[in-house]
Amino acid sequence: MRDSEIIKRIKQGDEGALDYLYKKNYKMMTRMVLNNNGTEEEAKDVYQESVIIFWQKATKQDFVLTSKISTFIYSICQNLWRKELERKSRLSNEVKDGKEYNTFDKEERELIIHKCINSLGDTCRKVLMYYYFDGMSMSNIAKKLGFANSDTAKTKKYKCKKELDALIKSKYKATDFLD
Repeated sequence: MRDSEIIKRIKQGDEGALDYLYKKNYKMMTRMVLNNNGTEEEAKDVYQESVIIFWQKATKQDFVLTSKISTFIYSICQNLWRKELERKSRLSNEVKDGKEYNTFDKEERELIIHKCINSLGDTCRKVLMYYYFDGMSMSNIAKKLGFANSDTAKTKKYKCKKELDALIKSKYKATDFLD
């Protein structure tokens, strides 16, 4: 069945088209989830939700398909799976069952962070200290350090933060810092 015929049948409410579509793309869509740290059950759930979303979009009067159906559904699957991975990541960072995962107490962690900040270049050290410890705004940091504007200060803060993160990660484990 061609994509145009599937769309036509979906618009007419033919659930046989939905069944055909589901079976035709099942392996490709679930493989994407399985190849990205998902389970068979998660893959089925994501794919089923993607087909439902596609069905809902395709039944709208103004729906225009600008790619192959499989490409459209694949992008829906990818987006849903990314959201699920982000959700799982947030959950894994939470302390569960009251267990303590820290190797260092709060003061030790602050000392480590200060030590790593001090090992950065002068500009990075100042930007991060002004922002995180002194609570200065980006525009004030820009004025104080002679940057063109607050956007330049934001960009510098972002780059310095990445540099700090990399430095800390090279010396310590993430679990050392979980609350």
